[in-house]
Amino acid sequence: MSPAPSAPAGPAALTVVGIGAEGWAGLPDASRQALHDAEVLIGGARQLALLPAACPGERVPWPSPLRPAVAGLLAAHAGRRVAVLASGDPMFHGIGRTLTEVLAETGATTVPRVLPHPSSVSHACARLGWPVEDTEVITVVGRPVESVARALYDGRRLLVLSAGAGTPAEVAALLRAHGFGPTRIRVLEQLGGPGERITEGAADGWDLPPGDPLNLLALDCARAPGTPALGTVPGLPDSAYEHDGQLTKRQVRAATLAALAPAPGELLWDIGGGSGSIAVEWLRAHRSCRAVSVERDAVRAERIGRNARTLGVPALRVVHGAAPAALADLPTPDAVFIGGGLTAPGLLDACWAALPPGGRLVANTVTLESEALLADRYRRYGGDLVRLAVSHAVPVGGFTGWRQAMPVTQWAAVKPAAGPA
Repeated sequence: MSPAPSAPAGPAALTVVGIGAEGWAGLPDASRQALHDAEVLIGGARQLALLPAACPGERVPWPSPLRPAVAGLLAAHAGRRVAVLASGDPMFHGIGRTLTEVLAETGATTVPRVLPHPSSVSHACARLGWPVEDTEVITVVGRPVESVARALYDGRRLLVLSAGAGTPAEVAALLRAHGFGPTRIRVLEQLGGPGERITEGAADGWDLPPGDPLNLLALDCARAPGTPALGTVPGLPDSAYEHDGQLTKRQVRAATLAALAPAPGELLWDIGGGSGSIAVEWLRAHRSCRAVSVERDAVRAERIGRNARTLGVPALRVVHGAAPAALADLPTPDAVFIGGGLTAPGLLDACWAALPPGGRLVANTVTLESEALLADRYRRYGGDLVRLAVSHAVPVGGFTGWRQAMPVTQWAAVKPAAGPA
């Protein structure tokens, strides 16, 4: 019998300690004891500076970039008691999540001991009188500031976790660009510490100089008169998109997203992205949704990226290339939408084969040739084959009549657990 594999080398004990701007004075006894007992203290330079000299452990600042260095840093201190410092609650947009994910990747079967501290969000809501459960939180730490745009709704309260002293001005500029100039912005600095300060102004005319880099923003969102309202459900106005005519129109788009049925954490392949509207609205369905838009035209591929940033989902991955060849290295999708290129040899079969059991495929077309392909797959795999027809009222002389858009044939199917490939 071969010996059991040894556990991955790592710290003898790993504790993650949340700490606030007030430093040592705000820590409970359990957190202080963990820091006293640690042989190695890892954290940001600002956090390490908050500890008294009475903490004897070796102080190791995080390198940059942080995540690629985590596994090696923990391995370098194998067998020692390690304490990692985190701002506020380590499991809320903090290092706690990174550590648990990296340890899982190395095969570790235990999770770190986490001693949380009130997060900056808890402090902010306490100062503002905002219920935490009713307040949406968005982070721009290591993420594009355009992420804020997805959450902009009139009357909505938002907290934005800042990337530094320059974030308030960047957010103010984004608010103005999206028609939310009247929004009240409050900048809350060094929450819970002796240097706590709150400043405020409107996005329109924002001229406050950069302050402390340790800050977050509270936004009382207010839409300027005349700014179009964007809803939370699929079917945004066509005017919300920059396009050259290659756009899944509003009513058909809403029906298509309903058939695709986005769910949290799922990945969409959007084939023949055009203007990216299907992928964009898939991502807007939930902040954990993921999407890849594949587009063979370079100009359109760039336009998809711009639409994604404008509509608050800059994480959309755009692949410039022709399917099915461009699909070879993509991660397994939970759903696939084909909006163009159905007659490309092997495309439909490649997409169906890529789906896991339970995965969904939706394809739209306006041509007879592609419709024949969809009818064939409907006979083989089942699902729903429907024709979507939309008419718009238009002037007819001094009266009003209907003008019908080209009907769209849509095939939607769920891949069974067993059956034809």
